[in-house]
Amino acid sequence: PHVRAMVVPGSGLVKAQAEEEGLDAIFKAAGFDWREPGCSMCLGMNPDRLAPGERCASTSNRNFEGRQGRGGRTHLMSPAMAAAAAIAGHIADVRDFI
Repeated sequence: PHVRAMVVPGSGLVKAQAEEEGLDAIFKAAGFDWREPGCSMCLGMNPDRLAPGERCASTSNRNFEGRQGRGGRTHLMSPAMAAAAAIAGHIADVRDFI
């Protein structure tokens, strides 16, 4: 299945450290968009938002109706669960990958 995936580092320092460790290249090779730190889909106030009917596996800390796009559905989860969803192409249990 088609999965749109993006990584938005929590700060410039986190982004720089991840790039120094080569993590950005790993995410890019896996098809993720490597974004600048700051808000992306967390507010739905820019082009990064859910379309009606889309679902999001999010590691953000807030969720309320329409926050990431009108008609979309956001599921808050741990980084491990979000990674499992990215691998599976749907919401999945990380324990299935251990």
